[in-house]
Amino acid sequence: MLKSLLVSALIASFSFSALAVELKGHLTQGGLVTGQLNNAKSVSLNGKPLKLSDTGLFVFGFGRDAKPNHTLSWVDKSGKSHSQNLVITLRDYNIDKITGVAKKYVSPSKAVSERISREAVAVRKARAVNSDLEYFLQPVLRPAEGRISGVYGSQRYFNGEPRRPHFGLDIANKTGSPVYAPISGTVVFAEPDLYYSGGTLILDHGHGVTSTYIHLSKLDVKVGDKITQGMKVAEIGATGRVTGPHLDWRFNWQGERLDPALLMQDTLANKK
Repeated sequence: MLKSLLVSALIASFSFSALAVELKGHLTQGGLVTGQLNNAKSVSLNGKPLKLSDTGLFVFGFGRDAKPNHTLSWVDKSGKSHSQNLVITLRDYNIDKITGVAKKYVSPSKAVSERISREAVAVRKARAVNSDLEYFLQPVLRPAEGRISGVYGSQRYFNGEPRRPHFGLDIANKTGSPVYAPISGTVVFAEPDLYYSGGTLILDHGHGVTSTYIHLSKLDVKVGDKITQGMKVAEIGATGRVTGPHLDWRFNWQGERLDPALLMQDTLANKK
């Protein structure tokens, strides 16, 4: 059975056939979607297997430049195959031009290339975690107070030179301002001084969903720590490649970079 669904950045819920299916989230570039399937033994998105819990829970997301058409497929416990077409909305992104960035961060010397590559591998490894945690079901609260100074998807130019799109939500505040866990998780990466991102923290929320906090001046937690929503985990800083103190906050589902602004509620995490 094949159907088509179009939803613009809203919560979507539907069911069909003898197998009840429910999706909730944002069917748009940068969006995260959670799903529930009854009586299923496997599920995949565009042919890629998804982690399926014993209760039929799964999650997936769409990157900044995801194409509009996708296919959700699953096999029920009787061996019958099903599929559902998903049509997501596309977005326009801002262009940010930033000057005053130190030359060493715009065009790093060959001497630091090995360090940059090594750090990138370590970050990718941390983001590849695919645990059984289900904290991504929690409401996502605001991790820090401050002004929104940068948004997801924007193309940045440093000193006139184009760089990769921005994949986070920037919250500007003075160095030392607290950063709170927006949802519960486990620390899978905690390093005080990466070349580009400075103090960097990554939390695992389960099923391939992670959140990242960078440019930190202080980390209050270490790898392996269990984090509860609202716990202070770090402090805002101006470490790495920055022009001023702020938190660069990111969400990933596996290799897809998601938009924290689509997930975030207005409530500060420590005031829930």
